[in-house]
Amino acid sequence: MSLSGLSEQEAKEFHKIFMASFIIFTIIAIVAHILVWQWRPWLPGPNGYTSMRDSVHDAFSVVANLVA
Repeated sequence: MSLSGLSEQEAKEFHKIFMASFIIFTIIAIVAHILVWQWRPWLPGPNGYTSMRDSVHDAFSVVANLVA
């Protein structure tokens, strides 16, 4: 027995499941980042972050109006 309490066969099976899960998670994360980048790039455009600041201000105004 190892420190984990798993036999060698159990450890190999766990490793195989862990690696498959990690690869699937990584692929989903990469796709999500690409989609968000297409929706709203992280680097500022020619007008800088002013358009983003205006969007955030508009969103806060909408929320404030809903709460009030």
